[in-house]
Amino acid sequence: MNNFMYANPTEIIFGQGMIEKLKDVVPKAARVLMIYGGGSILRNGVYDQVKAALSEHTVIEFAGIEPNPHYETCLQAVTCIREQKIDFLLAVGGGSVLDATKFIAAAASYTGDDPWQILLDGGSSITQALPFGAVMTLPATGSEMNDGGVITRAATQEKLSFTSPHTFPAFSVLDPLTTYTLPTRQLANGLVDAFIHVMEQYLTDQHQALVQDYMAEAVVKVLIETSEAIIHQAPEYNSRANFMWAATWALNGWIGVGVPNDWATHAIGHELTALYGLDHAQTLAIVLPGVMVMEKAHKARKIMQLGRNVFGIDAIDDDALITQTIAAVEAWFHSVGMKTRLSDYQLDATAIDAICARFAERGWQLGEHRSIDAKRVREILTLRL
Repeated sequence: MNNFMYANPTEIIFGQGMIEKLKDVVPKAARVLMIYGGGSILRNGVYDQVKAALSEHTVIEFAGIEPNPHYETCLQAVTCIREQKIDFLLAVGGGSVLDATKFIAAAASYTGDDPWQILLDGGSSITQALPFGAVMTLPATGSEMNDGGVITRAATQEKLSFTSPHTFPAFSVLDPLTTYTLPTRQLANGLVDAFIHVMEQYLTDQHQALVQDYMAEAVVKVLIETSEAIIHQAPEYNSRANFMWAATWALNGWIGVGVPNDWATHAIGHELTALYGLDHAQTLAIVLPGVMVMEKAHKARKIMQLGRNVFGIDAIDDDALITQTIAAVEAWFHSVGMKTRLSDYQLDATAIDAICARFAERGWQLGEHRSIDAKRVREILTLRL
């Protein structure tokens, strides 16, 4: 196990009816900017619950955060903060709303010339941020208990990530009832997104970090075991609660400390979203099987461990175990309705050309060994046509 330092200051407020606790955790004297996306929170009752809980607070609203939130929209929120003298932010929605809120919190306090620099340097230029909390309505990203986010610049079709110790939520409210009205597509996206968050931290080199490994395996087992109920059955509290909590643990930092991390699947997937508009999880389901095949030389032991401990595969030899495990991952994606090929979205080799050109221009080296360059990205994506 590698050396590490870890701290997570986010308070989690979990369970049915816990949105009403906002009245206690949002500072009484704060001028609050409530940030949300489209109309889903108006239809599912979450908006009314939040407004009721904050009835004695000063609340200004900012709506319109997109899936894969736009840099341009975030800057509009920064202008609102300055005009309205806002001093506390509240994200209400899914991971995109919270990612946007993190960036807005940092950009509103940024003293440089151009807040885009926050994305260019991955968040290292963030020295302060407005305090913020969250009410989460979609289990997926783990953004409710980590310090990272991803923002898209619509004008240039760039999608970049950032992290900073200044962008942890002060608190996050997780009420599984808020998931009951989610469309099946969003539920499938959440399951796949959380699963692959775990894989980015787990499917690396063998490292003898047993706590991290067994916790990672527990999280993906929960996702797999609850997926039938989540996708194919009427909403039921315990399955939704376990799904929601598993998604948080998939990316709250615990399983990624002291071990190598990959994140190549995400980096490649971000380009598919930025250029072609695919949902984030859709891109990940396309890319991960290709990464597993192309990088199996050094991921072999962990792929086999995944096969044995999570999917219960007992193969005749190592090669068979690896092949069957990769097939099991893809089959699970299919079981929740997730497509796994570029051609499923009418994308062909020209899409690969555009993505590889971006990696070549940036000179990025991906993966835990920094061995995945533009040429390797082409090989991975060609497998996924």
